[in-house]
Amino acid sequence: MAPWLEAELALLDPTGFGLAALGGLLFVGLSVGSFLNVVIHRLPIMLMRTWRREAAAELGAAGDDRPAERFNLAVPRSHCPACGESVKAADNIPILSWIRLRGQCASCTAPISLRYPLVELLGSLAALTAVWAFGLTWIALAAAVYLWVLIALACIDLESGLLPDQLTLPLLWCGLLANMPGAFTPLASAVVGAAAGYLLLWATYWGFKLVTGKEGMGYGDFKLYAAIGAWLGWQALPAVALLAAVAGILYALPPILLGRRDRNAPIRFGPFLAAAGSLALIFRTESTWLLGI
Repeated sequence: MAPWLEAELALLDPTGFGLAALGGLLFVGLSVGSFLNVVIHRLPIMLMRTWRREAAAELGAAGDDRPAERFNLAVPRSHCPACGESVKAADNIPILSWIRLRGQCASCTAPISLRYPLVELLGSLAALTAVWAFGLTWIALAAAVYLWVLIALACIDLESGLLPDQLTLPLLWCGLLANMPGAFTPLASAVVGAAAGYLLLWATYWGFKLVTGKEGMGYGDFKLYAAIGAWLGWQALPAVALLAAVAGILYALPPILLGRRDRNAPIRFGPFLAAAGSLALIFRTESTWLLGI
C-alpha cells in the first residue's frame, strides 16, 4: 500500500490516532485561515500607506509631524472596520463566531464579509488536502504552505487588484528550497519553471501590448506564475496556463455576452492562476498528463 494511502486511512480511523490527527489538522487549518484573513485585509493597507509616504517624500510634500500609527499584521487588535470596536475573543472563533453572529458585528451589526468564514474553511481544506496527497510528512507541510499563500494571493487580488511581492517572491524562493531535495519536482525543473513562468507571461504581456496598445496583465502575475513554476516545475506550466485561461474565459464571457460587463474591463488573472496552481499540485500527475508532458 502506498505510504500516502496508509496515512489517509489512519487519518480516517475514528478509534485511534486518525481522529486526533483530523482534529489537529482542522484546528491548524482554521487558525491559519483566520491569520490569512488578517493578511488579506491588512497587507494592502500597509502597502498603500508605505507608497503614500514614499510618494510624499519624493514630491517634497509637507507631512504630518505626528508619529505614524502602528499598523501591521499584529497591531492593532482585530476590530470592526465600521465602528472600530475590538473583536472579543469569543467573537473571533473561526467560522463558528460568524455563524453565531449571523455575519454581523457584535457591536454595530455592520455586515461581516462572507470571505472570512470561506477563507477559514479553505485553510482547513488546504491542510487536509495536503495530508491526503502527501501523508503526514514535511512535504505535506510544504504543500499546505503553498496552498495557504495562494489562497491569500487570490483574495488580495480579487479585493484590491494587487499581487504583493511580499508574498509572491517568498513563495518563489520557498518553492526552490522545497525542491532542493526534489520534494515536488527535481531542482533543475524547478529553476527552469521559475524562469520560464516569468518569461512566458512577460512575453505575452509585451506581445499583447504591442498589438493592442493595452496592458493585459500586471507584473504580479508574472511573479506568481514563476512561483508556481518553482514549486511544480516547468512541466506543470502549460496545464496551469490552460486551466487558468479557460477559467478566466468562462468567468468573463457570459456577462460580456449578456451585456452586463464591458468587454474592455480588465480581468484579475491572479485568482485563476492560484486556483490552477492549486489543482496542479493536488493532481500533479494528471495535470502533466493532460498535455502529454
